[in-house]
This record gives sequence, structure tokens and C-alpha cells, in this order.
Amino acid sequence: MPGNHFFKFKSFTVYQDLCAMKVCTDACLFGAWADVSGAKRILDIGSGTGLLSLMAAQRNQEALIEAVEVEEGAFLQTVQNFEDSPFAPRLTARHTSVQEFFPDHRFDAIISNPPFFQRDLKSPDQKTSTAHHAGTLDFAALSYAAGRLLAPGGRFSILLPVAESYRYERQQGDGWQLTRDLLLAHRPGAKPFRRMMTFTRAGEAGDIRAGSPPGSITGELYIYEENGKNYNSGFKEYLKAFYLAF
Repeated sequence: MPGNHFFKFKSFTVYQDLCAMKVCTDACLFGAWADVSGAKRILDIGSGTGLLSLMAAQRNQEALIEAVEVEEGAFLQTVQNFEDSPFAPRLTARHTSVQEFFPDHRFDAIISNPPFFQRDLKSPDQKTSTAHHAGTLDFAALSYAAGRLLAPGGRFSILLPVAESYRYERQQGDGWQLTRDLLLAHRPGAKPFRRMMTFTRAGEAGDIRAGSPPGSITGELYIYEENGKNYNSGFKEYLKAFYLAF
């Protein structure tokens, strides 16, 4: 992804000058992969630039989408990007932590690209540290919040580095069921660096709806072909509705 202060998609533009976490390839793929079909209400936990909410709004034209973001600069960035988008009437940003978010309704789909480093050394830059590290939202708090806010039969999708994803999955325990799972690698033969997972509450296995490319319920996807230059066809299929290049 370029280092510009904005990233232009086919249907919206994401400004990122106020936010420590910039638009990145894995987040874009996650926004295209997460199952938001049929959801009436969608929650984005830790919205950053608002990218995932905007992608969800494009993919689900009926949903009302709320985003919570605790870091002030990122919250202001989310608000800006929401207001500038064609989906503005259906998007709402909340300047709060998810632990302090108590709406009068629950959500059919929850998506999150959360602070993910549970153990690594922190950055001296406070905004970057907050964005990357789980000091304000650890895995236990995230799991509890998702369970509290998810409607019966709802789906919770999360993007994590691979090692962290297995820690998170082990921590979920018996209350959750993994229903969808995708590993992302740069090219065939390379070690996967991100994992996308969808959970439902145990005993409420959700309806994995149509609309995803074949083989996406569990598997591995590559950004590039073996030469490391040409985009993989599966990757292009996911993002052709968003990327100008496709």
C-alpha cells in the first residue's frame, strides 16, 4: 500500500493522516472476506480509519453500521471518512472503548482488526503503540465484549497475526465455535502472516451465506502468484469490487 495520506477505492476514499494504523492489504482482504451478508446491524470494534465499516457498507446495502474507536485521532479519522462516503446515512462512529459501549440493541455481525500484540515490546510512539498493542483491549476483553454485543445466531469475525490467532482461538474456550477460517500468505510457499476467523456462539452455528469465492470457508489465500509480482486470481476476486487496479 502507498504511504499517501489517503487511499482511493472504487466507491469511497479513506484518509489516514490522523490515524497511526494505515490502510493495509490484509485489512482490505479481511473487509472483503468477513461475512456481513444479511446482517441488519454491524459493529466494527477498533475502527481506525473506518475502512472495515466502509467496506461492509458497500457489501451490505441495507445494514446500519456502528464503529467504536478509543483513540481520538483515529476516531476523528473515522468520522471524516464516514461523512465523506456515499454510505454516510448508515454509518455511526462512537468515541469510546468497546468495554464502555452499551447500546440498546445487539449486532448480527461484528468485525474487528484489533490491537494484536499481546507480548511484544511497545513502540515509543503512543498512537502507534495503542493501535498495535492490546493494552487497552486484550483478547479476554474483546471476546467478552463480542459475546455481550452479538445477537443470537450472529457472527464475529477477527483478523490477527497467525501466532496470535491461535492464542486467541485457544482462549475462546467452549463458548464459541470457529465456523470460517482463512490463512493469508504473500505467495505460494511463503509462511502465512495473517489469519481471518469467524466465530459463532456455541450451539448457534451461523448460516454461512453465499457470495464468497469457492474454498473460502477454510483454506489459504495468496496475495501474489509464485513470481511475487502478479496478483493471485483469488485475491483479485475478493477485491475487484474495491481496488481501482482490478
